[in-house]
Amino acid sequence: MEYTRITSVADPLFRQVHHLLSEVFPPEEVLEFSLWKEPLEDPGIRVFAAVHDGAVVGTTEYRYYTDWNVAMTDFTIIGREGLGIGRFLAQSRLKDLKKLAAGNGKELFGMFAEIYDPYRVEYAFGGIKPMDPFVRREVLSHLGYKRMDFPYVHPSWQGDGEAVSGLDLCFMPGNEDLGQVKASLVADFLTRYYAVLADKPEAWTSMVEGLKSRDTLSLLPL
Repeated sequence: MEYTRITSVADPLFRQVHHLLSEVFPPEEVLEFSLWKEPLEDPGIRVFAAVHDGAVVGTTEYRYYTDWNVAMTDFTIIGREGLGIGRFLAQSRLKDLKKLAAGNGKELFGMFAEIYDPYRVEYAFGGIKPMDPFVRREVLSHLGYKRMDFPYVHPSWQGDGEAVSGLDLCFMPGNEDLGQVKASLVADFLTRYYAVLADKPEAWTSMVEGLKSRDTLSLLPL
């Protein structure tokens, strides 16, 4: 299996990646095909495909922020059972991020991820069993992700200003004994991460302002 970076919408592999996105996630979570041109060309956004026998069988997108020494996992998709794709993507991504952090003279502090909570909201998506929201949540818990102690919403990626709920913002600390993170880091991260979306819902703006008034956020079991 090959871990192949995609940097252009013209790459034939990207159409397969976008197809996987559309199969797995609800519409409000998926950026329209043509709007991927700039993100893919952005050197700070890393989109990789797991390629098996010439076909995309999995994909992940993430980014590393040198000033905070943290990463964000945008998505991880498994497209076929029985190939060990999830572990392959997770390990390949972590090796890449550790290399980026080392180039920054540091050890990776941790990684953010938005994780669906199917215990609160019923989801009718996933495509194949490994992508079922219950399975995904448990796997991410096993990887070391912890839930941040605040009610979370995010702006819809359809750009319509709607608030999307039913997820937790989680963090996988480099040091598994870490029990809390600075709330200011989370507020600053979310502000930069969603700067690309001009239309923000009031619920999101209020949430970020609330974070700015707090000192720390506890990391809870997922």
